[in-house]
Amino acid sequence: MATEGTEQREPVAIVTGAARGIGAAVAARLADRGLHVALVDLPHELSAEAAHTGPWRHASGTDLDAATARCGARGHPHVADVRDPVALRRVVDEVVAHHGTVDVVVAAAGAQAGGAPLWETDDDTWRWMVEANLTGVFNLARATIPEMLRVSPRRGRFVAIASAAAHTGLPLLSAYTAAKSGVVGLVRSLAAELGDTGITANAVCPGSTRGHMLDASGAIYGLTDAQAFAEQARIGRLIEPDEIASTIEWLCLDAPGALTGEVIDVDGGFRG
Repeated sequence: MATEGTEQREPVAIVTGAARGIGAAVAARLADRGLHVALVDLPHELSAEAAHTGPWRHASGTDLDAATARCGARGHPHVADVRDPVALRRVVDEVVAHHGTVDVVVAAAGAQAGGAPLWETDDDTWRWMVEANLTGVFNLARATIPEMLRVSPRRGRFVAIASAAAHTGLPLLSAYTAAKSGVVGLVRSLAAELGDTGITANAVCPGSTRGHMLDASGAIYGLTDAQAFAEQARIGRLIEPDEIASTIEWLCLDAPGALTGEVIDVDGGFRG
């Protein structure tokens, strides 16, 4: 890939939610494939919800440092809240100033809260789930797509992580489910708008994947061990973060340009 009027350069990726879980696994895979990777996350000491999120726990600065170290010299940490469009724009500006442009964008940031039926869900939970899981993807696309449109030839890739919840209503997680369903619609509209630009937009819907998100789900449902979610998968086990990351890596680097506006389920045959 090369920017118009410049010599060949190394491709660049931005990954949000990159401090742990699927985001960290994606960042490591992209770095291994030769991309410079901007790892974006918001350590818990800087998060407004850090002290009152119920079973959910934000990533820490140590998590972000460890994920960056996994990427070696190609990893570049950035602290930003995806709900803040100004902060995201600042990250993109820094990446472009240092590397020239952006080629690959992965929206992996998200959070989970719930525990009450929809009619008892409070305003703060609804707002947090929509802003963290849906508006964050919108903010990221709005900040990065113009940069990818400036690249010639255009081969940009935008991938957002939704959830199996986008296809199946989950009890006690109405706000989370609604937000993840919104991610699917957003990506499909984005792909339609990008049309023949050469930039693709796709979504991945993970099933029960080992990690902090699943632990939070288990606590909401009163489970002492998130391993119990393996019963919902036809494969009879939990999914590993790297299995989701390998699919995202393929979408970003190996999938044909004809694949856009698609939602790929990596859910182990989720049965709800």
